[in-house]
This record gives sequence, structure tokens and C-alpha cells, in this order.
Amino acid sequence: MARESAIHTVKEDPRKVERAFLVGVQFPDQSAEESEELLAELAELTDTLGVAVVGRSVVRIRKPQARYLVGEGKADDVLEQAREAGADVVIFDDYLTPSQQRNWEARAELAVIDRQEVILDIFAQRAHTSEASLQVELARANYSLPRLRRQWTHLHRQGGGAGGAGGAATRGEGEQQLEVDSRLVRRRIARLKTQLEQVQKQRRTQRAKRLRRPVPVAAIVGYTNAGKSSLLNTMTNAKVLTENKLFATLDPTVRRVELPNKQPLLLADTVGFIRKLPHLLVEAFKSTLEETALADLLVEVVDVTSRSIEEEQTTTQEVLAELGAGEKPSITVFNKIDLIEDDLVIRRLRRRHPDALFVSARTGEGLDLLAARLAESVAGSMQQVELLVPHSRYDLMARLHSAATVLREEYEDDGIHVTANIPPDLQGAVAEFLSPLPAGAVDRPERPC
Repeated sequence: MARESAIHTVKEDPRKVERAFLVGVQFPDQSAEESEELLAELAELTDTLGVAVVGRSVVRIRKPQARYLVGEGKADDVLEQAREAGADVVIFDDYLTPSQQRNWEARAELAVIDRQEVILDIFAQRAHTSEASLQVELARANYSLPRLRRQWTHLHRQGGGAGGAGGAATRGEGEQQLEVDSRLVRRRIARLKTQLEQVQKQRRTQRAKRLRRPVPVAAIVGYTNAGKSSLLNTMTNAKVLTENKLFATLDPTVRRVELPNKQPLLLADTVGFIRKLPHLLVEAFKSTLEETALADLLVEVVDVTSRSIEEEQTTTQEVLAELGAGEKPSITVFNKIDLIEDDLVIRRLRRRHPDALFVSARTGEGLDLLAARLAESVAGSMQQVELLVPHSRYDLMARLHSAATVLREEYEDDGIHVTANIPPDLQGAVAEFLSPLPAGAVDRPERPC
């Protein structure tokens, strides 16, 4: 019972795990450098989870093996290294099927997990809002369902299923414990989906209110720990949690900023992406990530200090494409330039990315150029109009001040003479109040039919 009790502690509170041995798998199409980079990233993830890394190994294989992913001989080598290092958990950087995980745990008599489970546990620790918590719970339940036969899985002990933690209270005559657990988890998944739908309805209502006030939206996207939240905080004086750890922020934050041309803009912070991001999490967080899909503009933040810039940008583009946001206009922003001492690094990146901006969210360097680029991008979708608004239409004036850039506003006997740059969503509402532009002004587009 002592071992089983320790196992429960390991799986129900991952922070109690103290020593991890990391295993990377190098396939023929991977370089040794790429495998080491991925393993280093797994070490960061493990550290974020609060677990010390006591050893690591890269196993080279020609093709995946059904039983252990690697061959039996290499499996024994990995276990010998893990035991010598004093590890109490073995973590694979590659996905393990449920049967492979069971085979490893039976052979190792240790907890054996993969990168997906580590990321799921991190998300569970860092979810703060009810929506994020439900999304993570749903992803974890779907991940655990096919793994109920694992020696180290005790999901039913979390008390989430109807009937509580004990299987005897709900088990029918002749029903196996596995069947009880499976039924409880499926019931839990159904309940989580219902609860999540209710929360998402509230989010859709909030989003609809924003769309009725058509202020342009720019979504800040990028690899995890690139400095997205820091950028949002500096530009909007917000107080979003920032931490030098992966996935410091899960919950989306939207803040309003006024650009140099007086145009209001909504900046939306989003969850960071990562290589080998579990598809279950992408699915679970799709409602949250809709902020990205519905944005008018993307600001892709890249960590200039990273050794894997191209791979991280590729990952970001792949996730954006999956969300239906791959073709949106975007601004590439290289962040953390204050940490680069060698100017040659910046010069090389400028040559490769001539349209990118180089900033420091921490010191504020370059953010004035970013604000100007945002104003330029938003202005490209705006149209300058001359309006004669009746004095009685204070509601329209309020919308203009909220969603447009009012350049001139004069109150005369015949009405309010307004010059404004307006977004496409507002053009229909002002069509009947269009008046000729003054002499010398830029021609306004034709009045909509």
C-alpha cells in the first residue's frame, strides 16, 4: 500500500513529483541539434511544473516500435539511466499511445508520462477563470479516458463523476471497476461540455457587444514566453500576469489603447503556442482562440533571444492556420532586444525580416514604432468622410467617438459638421449623413448603395 499511496500523490498532485528523467526520440528526419532543442524545451516545461530534471537522454531510432516506441534494448538502457539518476518519473518528449504508456509503467515500475501530459498539468495549474479551468478539465478527461487501465491513473479519485470517488456505490452486479471508471469519466466529459457551453455563451454575448461598437481588434500571438503579456501591459498600462515561465498566461485579456492618430484599438492577449501542442488543447481552447480568428490584425511576437526562431514561427503559423487565421494581415515584432549584446544578431534578423519591428516590452524601446505601424495598418482599412449629423443624433456621435477617429467636429445651426476616419463596419450607419468634402480634401469613396 505504501507504493500505491505514493503513486496517488504523484498523479493527483504532480508538484509532489521531485525528480524527472527526460527522454527524447530522434527520428531519421531530425537533426541531433533539433532533438536536443526539443529536449531542452521539455526541461523548461518540467521546470514550469515544479519538477527537477535529474537526467536526460536522446534515443535514436529508425521507426517507431509498437510496444515501447523504442526497441526493448534501448528501453532497458533508458530505465537503467533513470534509476541511476534517482528519478521517480520518466517523461517522454514524444507522444506515447495508451498501450505504450501501460507497457512502460509495467516494465519500469515508475510513473511514465509524455510531453502532452506535462502541458496538460501546466495548463491545469495556471487556469484561473472558470472558462479556462473547464477547458483544461475537458482536455484532461478526454486524454485520460483511453488510459484508465494505466497502473498510475486514478482519475475517479478526483471526485468528478456522479456517485463520488467510490466505485462500489455506483457499480452494478458483475460490473468491473474499469467499466465504472469509464462511465464516470464519460459522464464527467458530458457535464463539462454542458458547463463550458454556458460559459462560452456569455463570451459570445460579450463579443457581440464589442462588434456593435466596431473598434478594430489586434490579437497578440506567438510562441509561449515570447513576451506577449509584457507587450500588452506596456502598451496599455494593464496588469496582466507576466512570468519568465512557459504558459504564464492562459486567460485571454482585451485592453483598449489609443494610437498616435487618436484611433482606438483593442489589443487581445492570447495563450502562447508551442511545438507538439496537444490537439486536445487546441480543440478545448478554440472558443478562447476565436479572439485571434476574429481579429482585424495580428501582432506576432517573437523572442529574439530564442535559438529556434524559425521553428517557433513555423509552429505559430501552423496553429494560426488551424484556427482559420493564417491569411490575416500581421505585424512581426521581435521582442527582448534589450537582452541581445551582439548587434550582429539584430542586423542578421533585420536582413531576413526587413518588414519586422524590433522592440523591448520591458524598456519600451521601439514601441513608438509599433504604435505608428498599428495606426498605419488600421488607417488602411478606414475611410475619411465629411458628415452633417443632426443635433438629435447624439447616439451616432457617441459611436463615432467610440469606434472612429474624429478629426474635426463643429456645431453649427444646421447640424454637427464632422470629419472622421471610419471603419468599414460603420460606413452603412453614416451613409445618409455624408456631405461634400471641402475644397482640396481627398475625395471620399462613393456613397454606398
